[in-house]
Amino acid sequence: MLESREAVLALTTQLVNVESIVNTAGEKTIANSLYKIIADLPYFSKNTSYLTLEKTINDIHERYNVLAFVKGTKGTSNRTVILMGHMDTVGIDDFNQLKDRACFPDELMEALKQEELPVSAKEHLESGDWLFGRGVLDMKSGVASHLFLLQYYSEYPEELDGNLVLLAECDEEDSSHGVLSALKVLKSWKEEHGFDYVAAINSDFVSPRYAGDINRYIYKGTVGKLLPSFFITGAETHVGSCFEGLDPNFIAAELTKQINYNPELCNEAFGETTVPPVSLKQTDLKPSYTVQTALSAYVYYNFFIHSWSPKDVLEKLKEQALIAFERALASFDERYKRYSAASGEPYVELPWAPRVFTYEEMEQMLVAEHGDAFVRHMNEFKEILLQNQELDTRMFAARVVEEAWKWMKDKNPAIILFYSSLYSPRIELTGKTSREQALIDALDEAVEAVQPSYQHPIVTRNFFPYISDMSFVALSDDQEGINAVSKNNPGWGTKHYVEYQDIRELNVPVINIGPYGVDAHKKLERMEMTYSLEVVPNLTNLVIRKLLA
Repeated sequence: MLESREAVLALTTQLVNVESIVNTAGEKTIANSLYKIIADLPYFSKNTSYLTLEKTINDIHERYNVLAFVKGTKGTSNRTVILMGHMDTVGIDDFNQLKDRACFPDELMEALKQEELPVSAKEHLESGDWLFGRGVLDMKSGVASHLFLLQYYSEYPEELDGNLVLLAECDEEDSSHGVLSALKVLKSWKEEHGFDYVAAINSDFVSPRYAGDINRYIYKGTVGKLLPSFFITGAETHVGSCFEGLDPNFIAAELTKQINYNPELCNEAFGETTVPPVSLKQTDLKPSYTVQTALSAYVYYNFFIHSWSPKDVLEKLKEQALIAFERALASFDERYKRYSAASGEPYVELPWAPRVFTYEEMEQMLVAEHGDAFVRHMNEFKEILLQNQELDTRMFAARVVEEAWKWMKDKNPAIILFYSSLYSPRIELTGKTSREQALIDALDEAVEAVQPSYQHPIVTRNFFPYISDMSFVALSDDQEGINAVSKNNPGWGTKHYVEYQDIRELNVPVINIGPYGVDAHKKLERMEMTYSLEVVPNLTNLVIRKLLA
């Protein structure tokens, strides 16, 4: 077993001290810092071309990935293992008056001793085995673990029959520009050096799954994440004649009631179940106050998948949207009748019926009706919209749908379903290929070897439960599933584009062996040092040695 604790702790602290909040200049700073750490190693002083600082592609921010590799000299194998992890963090505003200490663990922990803390956090703070600070858990200790192993094998390349690649990527916390850009470098190295990528090991954080859970988890593959979005049109009216129109917010509220926390929309696979969808935004699109009801509303939901494809999700949500629309109209009708009875005003039968379209269906209708005129107009509209860099991909998509809707001849209320953000693909690791089985066997043997020396159970599960860059090194979806994303994202090809073919060409089986802790993305973010600094590097190393023996 490698003596890793002090070295990984020192590297973790060094990385945490660099504030590297996503979408800020700090991402560039930490990339330069990490590059220098690696460049100063004797191996890379001699092999300068084995280390690169690569700017991200098609990115409005200037930021970089750091990639390096060690070529083993034990034999002639081209087998190559990728160690991957992200350098960016979420923001530090939640630290409030301790904001200036958020990236300095020792100072932060000293200050926290003067604060009222939850019982568990207080116990951890006093234990001496927990490190607090922004990024210590998510996921600079994981990057430090990988860096430690890169350094070790740069000193002992004769122990590797194969190659070891380090990928430290930026922008994991927002749009994954880092890993998507890095695919180009990995592909070029494959061609230039003959690398045969047999496995990837991510080192993102792991946490208890429920209160009292003492397990430390390792994950094979990862959950997929979609952002299904709904543009909802109503029938505008003056609020004094409210039953003469249909408020799209009323439909949106029923839609959220139907989708939010709905267990029917949990995806079970291999005995593991995703959490249900939850709303991330709900708003109407009125630019300012008027006494007219809104013309349209916009809602979107987080949606995790294990085995469903993006196409499956569209089909399921189209059904749910239709149910919600029917219920909204039934409720509207019932209330209208009650109001009419109470007021003495006549009841008029509702003129509306539920209508739900995917963006692809609406676009096909509009192209059929208006031809090139519609296509030209929408292309020009998107180009103008792109000039507003403050418009994120989600609102960009909504504005495109809103503009397309103006071309619809039938303006009766409707729901348009689409995707408005990055699809992080699901990955299944089942042993269906020899490479997958080799990685699973190596992981099982590593856990079996390490478990006796660590007090808590180390448990392997099938799907990493959080969004991570693991999603972009392999692809379980077929082309039909990917087409459902590209054809139903209104910003595709302009505001948003992903070379999913790059992922399919790499297609390397991936696992996650990461630091253990709690409260990631929160003020009391912290990691357990014994597991994170000792167990994680050694588990990872045993997997490497098994695959590159």
